[in-house]
Amino acid sequence: MTWMATTAARRGDPRALWSEVRSVIMLGLNYGPDGDPLAILKQRDRGAISVYAQGDDYHDIIKPHLKRVARWLIANAGGDVKVFVDTAAVMEKPLAASAGLGWQGKHTNLVSREFGSWLFLGAIFTTLDLPVDNAETDHCGACRKCLDVCPTAAFPAPYQLDARRCISYLTIEHKGPIPRELRAAMGNRIYGCDDCLSVCPWNKFAQLGHEAKLASRDNLRAPKLAELARLDDASFRTLFAKSPVKRVGRDRFVRNVLVAIGNADDVTLAADAERLLTDASPLVRGAAVWALGRLDRATLKALRRPDEDASVEDEWAAALS
Repeated sequence: MTWMATTAARRGDPRALWSEVRSVIMLGLNYGPDGDPLAILKQRDRGAISVYAQGDDYHDIIKPHLKRVARWLIANAGGDVKVFVDTAAVMEKPLAASAGLGWQGKHTNLVSREFGSWLFLGAIFTTLDLPVDNAETDHCGACRKCLDVCPTAAFPAPYQLDARRCISYLTIEHKGPIPRELRAAMGNRIYGCDDCLSVCPWNKFAQLGHEAKLASRDNLRAPKLAELARLDDASFRTLFAKSPVKRVGRDRFVRNVLVAIGNADDVTLAADAERLLTDASPLVRGAAVWALGRLDRATLKALRRPDEDASVEDEWAAALS
């Protein structure tokens, strides 16, 4: 969140990022899923990973495509270019709307009449003075399905997102313990959240993505929480090789898994939470206390031990109060 505040000026005007830019070319790559992303939410012993993260890292896939287009542009029209894929202070969604790729829906994400919610965005900044495309108009109308479906009420108003309540932010960017008051609402979402994207009526026009490297890996479609809770750093890196999930690190990921375990209402998962009470990471230990307290409070009480970390001590106190 600090990054958002410190880069506000640069994000407000592309010229603040590169003074020589005269035009921005926005491109979208479809990653439409082959099934209902919300179906996994009913399988409480499995983890729900956002559609975009079930395949290879989109950064590594899109950037070569952008560079290919950029090289073609230089060869045919000259000028200089810079390419960006969610790697700098670039306002991709407003720029994409201005370029006519879609519009920012009430959930603040880009919506395309052709591809629905499922577009990765990339930008090519160029010194060339190119003709301007017509911006796409807003086609949300009176619909508010994306706002109403949010499990944590992260939309204070249409077109406004409180990232501090957003499950995507909490499971990916947030480095500390998940706020206790939001954990139950997270269900089994362990990396990202597709709820507001999935319910958009414009998805009736969505198409299946054709980039093979973005296709969902079978072992990430519905992974078992019990298996994920046993990941150490090495096995985490192996499982999520070339995946965007790898960037959150093992400890944050297992924290998310433990929140899902605590929400599973499945006492057979209590042993996995119990084992992690002694994990080397305070972040994991604290989440394990919460999870075990939800599944087997008597066992948690019997295992009460002091912890050198204040945040873990706070979890113990809250779980046994």
